[in-house]
Amino acid sequence: MYPEEIVAPMKSELTDVGFEQLTTAEAVDNLMNKASGTALIMVNSVCGCAAANARPAVRMAIGNTKTPSTLATVFAGVDGEATAQARKYFLPYPASSPSIALMKDGKLVHFIERHHIEGRPAELIAENLKAAFDEYC
Repeated sequence: MYPEEIVAPMKSELTDVGFEQLTTAEAVDNLMNKASGTALIMVNSVCGCAAANARPAVRMAIGNTKTPSTLATVFAGVDGEATAQARKYFLPYPASSPSIALMKDGKLVHFIERHHIEGRPAELIAENLKAAFDEYC
């Protein structure tokens, strides 16, 4: 577990632009069990690729014309219960932090793993997400 004062600015990069911070397994299940709509869920992390690539990418992507109806995040290494529960919905993909999932009607339709985030510019990741939004949202 990371101290809250260290991760608070990393969380606020997403919550300040409309992401809901999910901190319990129940909150994750409530979101995933919505009957319809799209949801973007980011597994946030303290790592450099989350700071330089993933968080900026999702912030850029949500400026697209089409966007998910729900934005949510869990924080790996902080909200362990919520992160573990979210990852169950991302199977068959292995645990990956950071990672970005797009759900539609409770089903995973697009997933970006850490190895697709590391070393790639945020703009490229954002374009990938925008294309997924255009297709599924």
